[in-house]
Amino acid sequence: MPNNSTLDVMFSEETGQNSSEQYYHFSGENLFKPYLLGIIISISGNFLISISLNIQKYAHMLQSRQSSSKPYYASVLWWCGVVLMGLGELGNFTAYGFAPASLIAPLGCVSVIASAIIAVLFLKETLRASDIIGGTLAMTGTYILVAFAPHTSTHITALLIQRNTVSWQFLVYLFIEVVVFSILLYLYKRRNIRSIIIVLVLVSLLASLTVISVKAVSGMITESINGELQLTYPIFYVMVVVMVASCAFQIKFLNQAMKMFTATEVVPIHFVFFTASAIVAGMVFYQEFSGLALLNVFMFLLGCLLSCLGVFLIARDGPKIQTQDQTFIAMAIIPGKTSKDKVQPDVTSTARWQTNSCVIDRTTRNAQNT
Repeated sequence: MPNNSTLDVMFSEETGQNSSEQYYHFSGENLFKPYLLGIIISISGNFLISISLNIQKYAHMLQSRQSSSKPYYASVLWWCGVVLMGLGELGNFTAYGFAPASLIAPLGCVSVIASAIIAVLFLKETLRASDIIGGTLAMTGTYILVAFAPHTSTHITALLIQRNTVSWQFLVYLFIEVVVFSILLYLYKRRNIRSIIIVLVLVSLLASLTVISVKAVSGMITESINGELQLTYPIFYVMVVVMVASCAFQIKFLNQAMKMFTATEVVPIHFVFFTASAIVAGMVFYQEFSGLALLNVFMFLLGCLLSCLGVFLIARDGPKIQTQDQTFIAMAIIPGKTSKDKVQPDVTSTARWQTNSCVIDRTTRNAQNT
C-alpha cells in the first residue's frame, strides 16, 4: 500500500502543486479526518438548534398556560434555548472551516428533521404521513449528500482568499449578483411588489456572500489555531465586515418575509434558495466541484433535491383558515342572515367579544347539524 509520501508525489505530478499547500491528505490516519469532523460538527450544531427551537416553543406554551404577565425573555427555560441556539450556530460556523460550504449548507435539513421528531415525542404534536415521508426523503438526501459531496477540504489562507476575490469567475458572479439584487430591491421597495419569491431571493443573494465570508473567517481562524497566523492580513477583517453586514441584512429581509407570509411558506422556500446559493458560492469562489466526477455531481444534486423535498413535506401545514377580523362580526356566518356586510359588535371588552364569538360558532354548528 503506498505511503503518504508516494501519494504526495502522485498528487504533485497530476496537479502540478504541492498537496500540503492546498488539500488535506486522504491516506493513513488522516483519511477524511477534517472532512468528517466538519460533517459531525455541522450535524451536532443543527441538532442543538432543533432542541433549542423546541425548548423555546415549550417555554412559550408554559407561559400561555400560566397566563403570566412576565415577558417570555424572563423565563430561564427560554434563555436555555437561546444558549443552545448560539452553540448550534457556533458549531455550523466552525464546520465551514473543515468541510466544503456546498455540503455544510444542505445539512441544515438535519435541524428540520430533528425538530419534527422532538416535537412529536416531547411536545406531543401530531405525527402526519407527510412528516414520515418527508423525514425519510430528507435523511436519504442527507446520506447521498455526504457520500457524493466533494471530499477535499481546502486550507483557507489569507493568500488564497485574496487570490479568489480577484479571480474573474468571482468578479463575474459578483457583478451578476449585484445587478439581480438591485433589480429585485427596486421592485420590492419602489414598485411595492410583495412577492415571497422576490424577498427570499434577496435573502439568498445575501446568503451567498455570508457563506463565502463565514467559510473564509472560520478557515483563517482554524489555520491560525494550527500555527499559521492569518489574523494579521487585512482580508481577514474585510471578510468579518462582509459576514456581519450580510447577516444583518439577511435577517432583516427574512423577518419581513415572516411578517408577510406564513412560516410554512417561508421555511421550505428559504431552505431551497439558501442551499442553492451556498452550492453556487462554494463552486464559484472555492471551486469545490473542481475535478469532481460527473456521477458525483449528479448524485450530489439529487441528494439536495431529496433533502429540499423532504423539508417541504415536513414544513407543509394543513389548509390555512382565514381568520375573521376580531373587531367585526361577519353577518354571513349567522344563520338566517344573508348580508355580507360587517357590523361593529356592541361589546366593550375583549372577554365579551370572545364569548359572543363562541356563541355564534356554536349556533352555526347547531344549524348545520339540523
